[in-house]
Amino acid sequence: MSGIITIKKYPNRRLYHTRESAYITLEDVSELIKGGARVQVIDVTSGDDVTPIVLTQIIMNKAKEDNAILPVSLMHLVIQYGESHLHDFFDQYLETSIQNYLGLRKQMDDQIKSYMDMGTGLSNMAEQTIKQMDPMNLFPNPLNKQNKE
Repeated sequence: MSGIITIKKYPNRRLYHTRESAYITLEDVSELIKGGARVQVIDVTSGDDVTPIVLTQIIMNKAKEDNAILPVSLMHLVIQYGESHLHDFFDQYLETSIQNYLGLRKQMDDQIKSYMDMGTGLSNMAEQTIKQMDPMNLFPNPLNKQNKE
């Protein structure tokens, strides 16, 4: 999906996906975002951008299911300092920090998987080598030396 998906919010709290020409739920919006889409929610009556309100509602619904989505200490800071100090931080740094974390986490997961695959290959090779070995030739037999001489 390229660009921003515009969603219209009607007074009856219904959401309308303009590309699909269909009504959607908050869960549908959440799935769009999980799929990598960016959304913009416009209030049909006022024309205001209500995206932050709708996204907050999605987060609140998720928090109800999981009992917490953000650390309590962070929520205290957001309430305490609100728009004045934290808005710039969240806008400029938090998104980048989370994206960097997720990128590094994926890189580490891929690297560990690679090591595990390599280890599996080595253990298969060791298993085949052991199967091919003659258990009687593991230790030198002094009788065999005498017979050869």
